[in-house]
Amino acid sequence: MSHLTSERKITIFQTYGSNATNTGSIEGQVAMLTERINHISNHLKVNRKDFSSQRGLMMMVGKRKRLLTYLSKHDLSGYRSLIEKLGLRK
Repeated sequence: MSHLTSERKITIFQTYGSNATNTGSIEGQVAMLTERINHISNHLKVNRKDFSSQRGLMMMVGKRKRLLTYLSKHDLSGYRSLIEKLGLRK
């Protein structure tokens, strides 16, 4: 069961993507993955031996990294603004 409600997903895509129905936008996908990564990271702080969630977290981090690499190659200004909005890098 996902911790994200459909209303939360719509607000994420409205905020970071172009609109709520454009769920394929790179910015929206990265924001959604970041939300899920933060949730699983908090779960793993409490449940240290949950190795299946740990593997899922590593897979999500890898996917987000690939999407960010694609975005940086095709739209550098969009990449920089997304990083600033999400607070991923310093």
